[in-house]
This record gives sequence, structure tokens and C-alpha cells, in this order.
Amino acid sequence: MLKNGKKGFTLIELLVVIAIIGILSSVVLASLNSARTKSRDAKRVSDIKQLQLALEFYFDSNGGYPSAINIANLVTAPNNFIATIPTDPVGGGSYLYTPIGTGCTSYHIGATLEDTGHSVLDSDSDAVASSGTNQCPDQSSATAKTDFAGTDPVFDLKP
Repeated sequence: MLKNGKKGFTLIELLVVIAIIGILSSVVLASLNSARTKSRDAKRVSDIKQLQLALEFYFDSNGGYPSAINIANLVTAPNNFIATIPTDPVGGGSYLYTPIGTGCTSYHIGATLEDTGHSVLDSDSDAVASSGTNQCPDQSSATAKTDFAGTDPVFDLKP
């Protein structure tokens, strides 16, 4: 025989448990989003350093830097300097690049970071925008080159 007693949870108890689970899950998701931002920024910094290395290989072979970072200049034969051209992890676009100087003997490369307080921004170039006309080794004539401003949150490097 069944006795007339309380069995199960009350509505208030269920609502309290659901609220606690909701609060805990929002804390976990917020910290997970922060980790995703940091990982995307780490990929950007790594990509810029890989491109910098490929550009140095290009310079050694051609006596100047290319007019643009593209497959023809850095990936396909005879320029097998990098396996693929990296793209930004969010937009999928290319990174900022400008050849500088007569004969493209210098360059400015960069990526915009999501974390404006990232420690790597303390040691980057922070170069100002400039413009000029010069001819890179992969061009048949001189063209106008417009540089970008490397002020933070842009992580930018120059050779």
C-alpha cells in the first residue's frame, strides 16, 4: 500500500537547480570565448612570422621583396618558399602587406588582433603609414605603393 507522502521535487527546487546550471554554463561559455580569441590571435602572430620567413627566402632569391603576397610569388615553382598562403582565421582574408623602398628592399606586414592588450603588441613595429612609387623584382614597371598604419591593435613587423 502507498502512503500519502511527498515524492519527487517541488517546482521551486527544480527552478533553483535550472538557474544554477544556467549560471555555471554561462561562466564556462564566457571563458571558452576568451580562449578562442586568444587562439585566433596566436594563429595570426604565427602566420605573420611564417610569411616573414617566406619573404626573406624570396628576397635572397630575387634581390627584393615581391609586390604582393600571392601564390605566384611565394608558393608555386620556382618560388617554393611556403606551402600555402595563410589567411585570417575569422574573415579568411589576406594579411596586410606593403613593399617599401626603391627596388622593394623592405616591407611592412601586419595583422589586426582581437585582443587589444595582447603582450606581443609591446614588441612590434608600430610603423606609420607612408606611400611611394617603386618597382619590385616581379613587376615590369614601377607602381604606387600605399603603406598601412601599424598602430595597435595591429601586430606589424618590418625586416
